[in-house]
Amino acid sequence: MKLSIDTDAKTLSVETSGKSQHLALYSPEAFSALSSVWVNVGWGVKYTYGFSWMGRPMIQLPDDMIRIQEVIYSVRPDVLIETGVAHGGSLVFYASLFKAMSRGRVIGVDVEIRPHNRKAIEEHELKPLITLIEGSSTDPKIVSQVESLISPGEKVLVVLDSDHSKAHVSGELAAYAGVVSPGSYIVATDGIMQFLEGVPRAKPEWKHDNPSAAAAAFAQEHPEFVLEEPPFPFNEGPVTERVTHWPGAYLRKR
Repeated sequence: MKLSIDTDAKTLSVETSGKSQHLALYSPEAFSALSSVWVNVGWGVKYTYGFSWMGRPMIQLPDDMIRIQEVIYSVRPDVLIETGVAHGGSLVFYASLFKAMSRGRVIGVDVEIRPHNRKAIEEHELKPLITLIEGSSTDPKIVSQVESLISPGEKVLVVLDSDHSKAHVSGELAAYAGVVSPGSYIVATDGIMQFLEGVPRAKPEWKHDNPSAAAAAFAQEHPEFVLEEPPFPFNEGPVTERVTHWPGAYLRKR
């Protein structure tokens, strides 16, 4: 794709596969085209590696965290399960929302929780709202351990952010879909992988081997889930598409 911006004429020209399109620069369509390039460039330069939440690194696009905050406040889960802990920033982010809401807690699962990260999370002031479980997120023993921490009648939301291969995410979807409450979500993050062809550090096979592909296949096989973007609870502008690293991520349980 080739973009040409003319700030004097206030136009954006988009050339893709020999076809050209001329857009008003200050239009939702131009914003969408520019955002897709911006997100890819940002991924290439590790833009998301520059944020933290309450002292813990959080390797997430801020837009995605604001959007999932909207979902959490709407669903109001009692338990949020996140696979993939890393530095713990996302766990602390979710715990801070639950602290503000006076309800909810977080369960973090990772195949390896490095000692310095575990220490930092366990010493954090929000640790009372966070439970850490070390082990493969698809190991039946680990899944059973997670399930044992959920009480009957509790509302559950799940975020998948560990191994992003289609096979692993498919396994996680099968393992955790049963604990997701009606009206809540299981979120397969980082489907941006499919759009990173040619970006530094990206792999060609990601075009097909990614979380979005797993989520789409799961939705086709499980009619109790629908793959859909959560609605914007507030929007006075013309932009209706998210700027995101998580395209095709949200599976809502009917």
